Amino acid sequence: MLQNKKIGFIGSGNMGEALISGLVMSKAANPENIICSDVRKEPLKEIQEKYGVITTTNNMEVVERSEIIIYATKPQILGKVLKQTASALDRSKLVISIAAGVPLAAIASGLGKELRLIRVMPNICAFVKASATAIAAGQYVQEGDIELAKAIFDSVGISVFIEENVLMDAFTGLSGSGPAYIFMIVDAMADAGVKMGLSRKDSLLLSSQTILGAAKMLLESKEHPGQLKDRVTSPGGTAIAGIHTLEAGGLRTTIINAIESATNRSMELGKIMIQNFENNNGKSN
Repeated sequence: MLQNKKIGFIGSGNMGEALISGLVMSKAANPENIICSDVRKEPLKEIQEKYGVITTTNNMEVVERSEIIIYATKPQILGKVLKQTASALDRSKLVISIAAGVPLAAIASGLGKELRLIRVMPNICAFVKASATAIAAGQYVQEGDIELAKAIFDSVGISVFIEENVLMDAFTGLSGSGPAYIFMIVDAMADAGVKMGLSRKDSLLLSSQTILGAAKMLLESKEHPGQLKDRVTSPGGTAIAGIHTLEAGGLRTTIINAIESATNRSMELGKIMIQNFENNNGKSN
């Protein structure tokens, strides 16, 4: 699907490089069809040598030479970069933003054009090709645009299409911020292992593998987590004793509250980002 597509990246930082790596290593796209830009010359040189893609410091060159343009910049400068490249954008190009907190409506308003816009939210696990990514589309997307976006982001994990853009905040609270919750859980499990006499190295390795194995079972078996939990617990056994303690400590409520808090904070930050974005584009509320 992407083999003959000209794909451009504006911004070649951590997430940009993760996507370039995913596309090239999975052979989803040809490196000679990928062009990326950045203000820093040294990282561009490393990316060119590592992946064989085309690099430039000129954002307009990326837009002019690409059919699909991925804006992989920080949200704070997205408005400025879009304004800088707007003259080269039209409906012949698919425009994808991965800037957190900037809704499609704000991007469309800032550009003042009817464009094929898609907003995508990957998470940090894209670095190990295990991202959970949400995709939302603007009103002018064409048939096949969503499939193109999914093909790009499936190269670094799995992606889901979210019909309602407002649900991006819920995604941020669940999967965008979710790795941080899991890192805390693994850290706590490792501490417990050390307390019970395991070495720090072994405890951390076992805790990480336990999380990985449990997630793999869920994804591959497609069983409900409650069913899998019941398969681990036996009458009067160790697992049910541990679950009792987790329930007494309010694990479920705490996790639900954490995701709700993160979602609400995402909404708050989104409103601030919209104001900043519009102000940077010479607009006001």
